[in-house]
Amino acid sequence: MTYKHRTIIDSIPAYKQGKPAPQAHGRRSFKISSNENPFAPLPSVLEAIQKYSLDHINRYPDMRGWKLVERLAAINGVRPENVVLGCGSSEVITQLVSLVAGPGDEVVYPWRSFEAYPIIVAGAGAASAQVANLPDGSHDIDGIIGALNERTRLVILNNPNNPTGASLSDADARRVMEAVPSDVLVLFDEAYFQFNTAPGTSVALDLFREYPNIVVAHTFSKAYGLAGLRIGYAVAAADVIEGMRKVSVPFAVSDVAQRAALASLDVSAELEERVTSIIAERDRVVAALRVQGWECAEPYANFFWLSLGEATDEAAEAFVEAGLSVRVFSGEGIRITIGEPEANDTVIEVCQQLKAQGI
Repeated sequence: MTYKHRTIIDSIPAYKQGKPAPQAHGRRSFKISSNENPFAPLPSVLEAIQKYSLDHINRYPDMRGWKLVERLAAINGVRPENVVLGCGSSEVITQLVSLVAGPGDEVVYPWRSFEAYPIIVAGAGAASAQVANLPDGSHDIDGIIGALNERTRLVILNNPNNPTGASLSDADARRVMEAVPSDVLVLFDEAYFQFNTAPGTSVALDLFREYPNIVVAHTFSKAYGLAGLRIGYAVAAADVIEGMRKVSVPFAVSDVAQRAALASLDVSAELEERVTSIIAERDRVVAALRVQGWECAEPYANFFWLSLGEATDEAAEAFVEAGLSVRVFSGEGIRITIGEPEANDTVIEVCQQLKAQGI
C-alpha cells in the first residue's frame, strides 16, 4: 500500500530481537543472544508482584512512579525531581533524544554500539554521527570529540559498550565532558554497569555531581533480571527530567514493573551474589577461549565479543547446530551472553571446534 508518511522512516532499520534457542537434536538448547539474566526472578520479587499488583491490574499505575522514584533518588543520592522512569532504559533514551534532537540536529555516539541508537535518532528526525570504535572495541574518544559541531545536540557514551563489552575510563569520560559545551547533554548509557569490573572505570553518577549536563540511564533488565517487565530509569538535572516527562509515553511503566523493581532493591545481597556468579562465569569462559588461542578483548558486561570478520556467518552456523542462539553481526563478529553453566560449557566446545577448523 502507498501512503503518505515521513520519508526518514524508510531509512530506519527495524530492531531485531535476539533469536530464540534453536532446536538441537539430543541436547538442550539455550538462548544466549539477548544478554538476559539466566537466573529466575527472586522469590521475594515474585511475592511482591502477587501480593501487591495482581488484584488491581484493572487500574492505571502511578504514572510518575513516586514510591520507586523516591527510593531510587535516595539510593543514588539525588532528589526525586532528578529521576524519571521509563519502559526499559531504551525508552528513557528515546525520551531524551525526542527532547533534544530533531531535523537538522546531530547525535554523536560510538559505533558499533547499542543497535537502538540509530533507530531512536532517526525516529526523532535527527542525524546520527557515528564514530567507529577502536580495534579493541572501546570508544574512540578523539573521534567523538572531533565529531562535535554546532549541530550536536547529544553525545552518547555506552559503558560498558554493547556489543563489544569494552569499558570507558574515568579519564576518557572527563575528556569528553571537558570538550562538550555545557548546554549540550551527554548520556551515559550504563545498562550493564553492575558487571563492570574494570579498574578506573567511569562512574556516571559521580560525574553527574560535577557536570550538570550529564544524563545517566540504568535498567532493571540485566542484573536485576526483569527484562520481561520493561523498566528503567534516568538521572538528570531537574529541568531535563521535566522535559523528558513531557515526551514520555503516559502510563508506560506498569504497576507490576514498579513493584518488582522496588522488591529487587530490597534484596541487594542476593543480587550481588548473582552478579558475582555471572562475572565468575564470564571470566571462566574467556580464560578457556584464550587457552584455545582466541584473542578476546577483556569484557566488562554479562557478555563477550568474538571479532570474526568474514568468518562470522560460518561461525554462527556452528553455534546454531550446537543449540545456541547468539547475536550475529555479519562481517564483524558475534556477541555471546553469559548464560547457564551448561550453555557456557557448550560455547567453549563450539569455539574449540571453530579453532580446529582454522577459524
